[in-house]
Amino acid sequence: MAEKGAEGPAKPALTAAQLQLSRRRQELDYWKKNASRLRGRNLVTGLAIGAFVVGMFSYTILSVKQERIVEELDDEVKIHILRGPRTGANS
Repeated sequence: MAEKGAEGPAKPALTAAQLQLSRRRQELDYWKKNASRLRGRNLVTGLAIGAFVVGMFSYTILSVKQERIVEELDDEVKIHILRGPRTGANS
């Protein structure tokens, strides 16, 4: 029977620099595999944020225009109130 330690050649211990290089290679491989999926997610996120900004801007512009229209109507109403009612006798 063979002993547990004698099953194969022992691997030499890696230095800290070799371990860091190995981790960096694994990380690079991960990013290469998942780059297209991340780009797709980033695109969807960017479009969602852009749509929100355009919607908010449009809503703001629309509400400001409505306020101007309401202010103009209010001015017209004030003028008509000051002039008094239009009847056949004073028109």
